[in-house]
Amino acid sequence: MEFILKLISRLPFKVLYAISDIVYVLVYHVVGYRKKIVRKNLTASFPEKDEKELREIERKFYHWLCDYFVETLKLLTITPEEMKKHLEFRGLEKLVDVKKEGQGVSAFLGHYCNWEWLSAAKLYWPWQDAEMGLIYHPLRNEKFDRLMLNMRSSLGGVCIPKQHILRELVALRRKGQGYQFGYIFDQSPKWDSIHLWLDFLNQKTPVFTGAERIAKKVNDLVVFVSMERPERGKYIANYYIISDNPNELPEYELTKRGFAMLENDIRKHPEFYLWTHNRWKRTYDEYLKKIEKEKL
Repeated sequence: MEFILKLISRLPFKVLYAISDIVYVLVYHVVGYRKKIVRKNLTASFPEKDEKELREIERKFYHWLCDYFVETLKLLTITPEEMKKHLEFRGLEKLVDVKKEGQGVSAFLGHYCNWEWLSAAKLYWPWQDAEMGLIYHPLRNEKFDRLMLNMRSSLGGVCIPKQHILRELVALRRKGQGYQFGYIFDQSPKWDSIHLWLDFLNQKTPVFTGAERIAKKVNDLVVFVSMERPERGKYIANYYIISDNPNELPEYELTKRGFAMLENDIRKHPEFYLWTHNRWKRTYDEYLKKIEKEKL
């Protein structure tokens, strides 16, 4: 399977996007992949938009989603030189002195634009001896898990299971080695992992706070990675500093600021957000009922 995917990955972007156009017709118009969830999410997130506007976002989203799949597949064989033609990083000059201060970098990001391509960050980093990577949740399917790890590590990134990340960061700090690790912080937490609800896209939303807790424990410089897609096959990753001293901020302030920045990006171009994820399946009313039940 991986051999076949690598062969497909070697196709030029022009051909891959032609494949994406065909897959779009199948996924959106024929299969209707998760269309009910997408429509529910869009309607709740943008109550001010009429049906025509929502359908336009929906169509653009599915077209981008198919592009996302072929772009991510390209990670199996893309060269550093070719990646640099398609991905630009801005704002890294703000991080040059981080290593001198003995800090690492915690990068907050959402499921927006092609987050998988950020695994190429080491190609752009101002200090090349830094450990660059992301925190991930191992997949149940071992073959698919291995495939994703191969994609994410193809350009120098490392993948650390979330249960091991704190130990890894402490070890890097002891060695005096710089690092950046990315946290996709807009996942849907399980009931027993909910510590914070935010108003996000017009909805009461349970959010993970683990990235903030880890960043504070190791006193990382915390940034938000805001992505743009100015044209097909071109992404720009902009780095914005949330805090260079996270322990000075009140509890959950890092998370609140990160989500505010993510929502700002989504409202500009909602078609680049992952609307197929059922992130609002746990409601605040259900949460309150569970709390009351536990008190009895």
